[in-house]
Amino acid sequence: MNFGTQTPTVVVLREGTDSSQGRGQIISNINACVAIQQTLSATLGPLGSDILIVGSDGKTTISNDGATILKLLDIVHPAAKILVDISRSQDAEVGDGTTSVTILAGEFLKESKNFIEDGISSHVITKGYRKALSLVIKRINELAVKVERPADLTLTSNDEASIKFKELLENCAKTAMSSKLITQNSKFFTEIVVKSVLSLDQNDLDENLIGIKKIPGGSITDTLFIDGVAFKKTFSYAGFEQQPKKFTNPKIVCLNVELELKAEKDNAEVRVDKVKNYQEIVDAEWEIIFNKLKAIEATGANIILSKLPIGDLATQFFADRNLFCAGRVSSEDMNRTLKAVGGSIQSTTTDIRPEHLGTCESFEEVQIGGERYNLFKGCPEAKTCTLILRGGAEQIIEEVERSLHDAIMIVKRTIKNNVIVAGGGAIEMELSKYLREYSKTIAGKQQLIIGAFAKALEVIPRQLCDNAGFDATDLLNKLRKAHAKGETWFGIDFESESIGNNLEAFVWEPSLVKINALSSAVEAANLVLSVDETISSKERAEPNANMAQQMMANRGRGVPM
Repeated sequence: MNFGTQTPTVVVLREGTDSSQGRGQIISNINACVAIQQTLSATLGPLGSDILIVGSDGKTTISNDGATILKLLDIVHPAAKILVDISRSQDAEVGDGTTSVTILAGEFLKESKNFIEDGISSHVITKGYRKALSLVIKRINELAVKVERPADLTLTSNDEASIKFKELLENCAKTAMSSKLITQNSKFFTEIVVKSVLSLDQNDLDENLIGIKKIPGGSITDTLFIDGVAFKKTFSYAGFEQQPKKFTNPKIVCLNVELELKAEKDNAEVRVDKVKNYQEIVDAEWEIIFNKLKAIEATGANIILSKLPIGDLATQFFADRNLFCAGRVSSEDMNRTLKAVGGSIQSTTTDIRPEHLGTCESFEEVQIGGERYNLFKGCPEAKTCTLILRGGAEQIIEEVERSLHDAIMIVKRTIKNNVIVAGGGAIEMELSKYLREYSKTIAGKQQLIIGAFAKALEVIPRQLCDNAGFDATDLLNKLRKAHAKGETWFGIDFESESIGNNLEAFVWEPSLVKINALSSAVEAANLVLSVDETISSKERAEPNANMAQQMMANRGRGVPM
């Protein structure tokens, strides 16, 4: 077909689709990420501020945890969502450093903005960042201090090597808590965190087996560590109060059996010729449940736990025989109980053997705050524990839970990778000095880009100073001078409001935290820089939507004459 001199219009995208590309689009994405960085920067460090977030449902959250804040913020910009993703991955992988990774990614992008405006290709920048990342990871591995882990480390180990390693774990946990609400009670909570992690199976270290229960009321220092299992008293029937609430060395049976007389289902039909036949059916039902109860009693168990309901008949039966029972126990609590007391869960009552039963040193039901809790202590198979958190308000307890989660993850990673570096901006300043020296040995644009990477690393100590109200310019100059003289572990000292050796001050972090944070930040920055075009399409309207709206608008107006 001949169009003459006219060029035909080819429509590829739907009408209303927004498309923007080029240098302006990259700068727009950088600005969005920097805005997220500025939101979080005030929360960094031990003297960082908290942020109050009110959700769409009216629920308030007070936190300075980077991953929590970004998860609750309703971020719509597609490039800025990348920072949310890296913060979540840092939280899942390491547990701490969620704010640092976002601030670093934002600073890398801010430094690259000048290069983009000067016309340097984004691919040249990403190449320089990747080179700088490989250099800093290599340098961290060279500088990191390894602490020998005892081969038989357990909660009860008392030899010199175990005590020394436990102190290392407590120092790492204390550093993770330094920016949290519980920092004033860090000694109390670090001991709880280390006990919690050491009570797990050291080959697996599954943090999900640390049960966390929250009870409003009291002080946060009323928080309890239970070396075993604790769960809230389950729903109970009449007769429960007559059961004993305390045992020493009890036998425990865990069931997945319903011990309740069931009502007939809807539309159930039983045809009988005589009243006697109906009575036989009723007696058969009672005989079935009594046989189950007698079989359980014959096992010698003192405590009967079941995932399914235990009815009023069974409750009274056990009470008359001085046995304790709890039905409707959640799967999570039941699994942790099995891990602690031993034994196995039974789906029938006909063949329960002694090896199927668990035990513990003591069991008791106690009142904690306004709730009653069942406590299993001194469990021989203890590969789990329970933390009962207290606090004056729900928001405080939730923030304590988030703080303990970060510290638990840090201790877990330290046990698995017993290599540490100094925190407080010390490692960032040393890496910055190393990259500056390296950049002087190369020529071309890569020298500028690696130098910009080195400058971006200084954002951590600078932001720590700003949040604490210190003179950032003065302290950063002192740090550069100290590191130039070979003081590798000098960082911000918040007690003296100056600089100091943070390795000697026990401000320790697992090197994995820093490596993971830097890797994620560089990957996110490179991903944003590689995006040259953004296409956003509007939602397609439903067919006949306009007609339906007009019909709804005319409802109730009658038929026009």
